[in-house]
Amino acid sequence: MSENRFQNKYRIPSSRAEWHSYEGGVFFVTVCTQYRQNYFGEIECGEMRLSELRKYLAEQIVITPQMRSDMNVEIPSFVIMPNHVHLIVVINVNEYNALDYNAVFQCRDAMHCVSTTTTMCNGDKIRNRFSPQSKNLASVVRGIKIATTVFARKNNIPFAWQTRYYDRIIRNTAEMNRIAWYIENNVAHWEEDENHLDV
Repeated sequence: MSENRFQNKYRIPSSRAEWHSYEGGVFFVTVCTQYRQNYFGEIECGEMRLSELRKYLAEQIVITPQMRSDMNVEIPSFVIMPNHVHLIVVINVNEYNALDYNAVFQCRDAMHCVSTTTTMCNGDKIRNRFSPQSKNLASVVRGIKIATTVFARKNNIPFAWQTRYYDRIIRNTAEMNRIAWYIENNVAHWEEDENHLDV
């Protein structure tokens, strides 16, 4: 079990895809609050009643592309639910990721294209680097989480994020459309949402 320890502490192995650098691409991201507490408001009669913290989080998401203009980031769709947020994050080609990440969409089975580095369908390689976590998806998510936490503390609002987040690499247009539909209709389907906890 020593392989699951870092600085003499047990750690959960990374859930990141070993074949992707996360420096560019299209991602579906879900970030939950700690213990899935409803810090962002409540849903009543199919409508979201907004909390002050939720409004601030929405502002941070909206300004992220301007704040990270060097990364060529877009967030074309997002929804903030009572205890989690869903985002589509696009990191376009920029000075930090020299490869054309559109090639990911052209690869029918990217999982079988790889060894320890990714061989794209066009023959290029992606280096899988997990540190330092900057100029990639992790840094985008971390920036949003930190800004929201700082705001909550300054305003004495009880709040905490779950430590990790979920991401899925979106590989094609059909998948993008399904996820965009899910985000747009998330509030209406709150009762069936796996993150909906009766507390």
